[in-house]
Amino acid sequence: MALSVGIVGLPNVGKSTLFNALTRAQNAKAENFPFCTIEPNTAVVPVPDARLAKLAEMVHPQQIINATVEFTDIAGLVKGASKGEGLGNKFLANIRDANAILEVVRCFEDADIVHVEGSVDPVRDVGIIESELILSDIEIVEARIARLSKVARADPKIRPELEALEALRDHLYGGKPARTFPGHGDEALQTALAEGRYLSDKPVIYVANVSEDAIAGGNAHSQALRAHADSVGSECVRICAAVEQDMAGLDDAERAEFLASYGIAESGLDVIVRTSYKTLGLASFLTAGPKEVRAWTFRRGWKAPKCAGVIHSDFERGFIRARVVGYDDYVRLGGEAACRDAGLLREEGKDYAMQDGDMVEFLFNV
Repeated sequence: MALSVGIVGLPNVGKSTLFNALTRAQNAKAENFPFCTIEPNTAVVPVPDARLAKLAEMVHPQQIINATVEFTDIAGLVKGASKGEGLGNKFLANIRDANAILEVVRCFEDADIVHVEGSVDPVRDVGIIESELILSDIEIVEARIARLSKVARADPKIRPELEALEALRDHLYGGKPARTFPGHGDEALQTALAEGRYLSDKPVIYVANVSEDAIAGGNAHSQALRAHADSVGSECVRICAAVEQDMAGLDDAERAEFLASYGIAESGLDVIVRTSYKTLGLASFLTAGPKEVRAWTFRRGWKAPKCAGVIHSDFERGFIRARVVGYDDYVRLGGEAACRDAGLLREEGKDYAMQDGDMVEFLFNV
């Protein structure tokens, strides 16, 4: 499923360091000067899922296959990007292809690392990026309104979409992102948003990049960023990108010891990947057998036949039914046979909406 998360932020906030840590390798340059990242680097990262290890203990498969999320490290943005400042046009083109935004925000003080705005102020920095996305969207919506205004004179059916765009334009002029525009369920607005691919309509996850001494408890900067995230209904994750990069290559035991030394139980990267997966509207159904234990990605709300098609198109085309049991019941009782004996193995039809953690076997005929 080709869905991606774009890693964005002002220059020198730790984007490439975070990307290196995510990929567990030095795949992106990280230097102390603006626009080190010019061409976007892309990596596919496994989604941490403790359920897979537990299933592997039960069935002893040949391999374990995690769900994945694609991350793209995008060039740093500066004020004026919507007018072409810095690498603005390239930045905006690359972020347009992303399905969600992972916005890395500097929440640490360091006189040796240049801040493009001259000081550390996470809420101001978030505002700069948001403003540039909104300004870019205004240009797009104005152009579409001009075009549709001519068409609407001859075709009244176009009028609802035009009115939706005019209302969206006024919302954007108020300095508010498209994602907060009321009426997202309106059909005309959905059409307008889909065709425009508006940057400020993408969901955002804020990453507070802190210093080592603030990993466990945060600091005033990270607290300000979290308060902002809460006020706009976005997720916020606190990490120290440099420390996460230092953990690259450590085995599980070494990582656990390393994290414990900082007073935390879980890597911030693991939280980022899982949060990104959720923000993209994704979930996993699970299969377990001697060949493999695997998490299969689907969009929340998908029905059983479409999920079957994730495995193979023939499964969807010839779908008969799905045999489903919840992960918790599967593990608690020790497998499918025991779940069947306990009456917990269900037969679900074409209208069944798959749930995260469903253990499933699809029956089909082609």
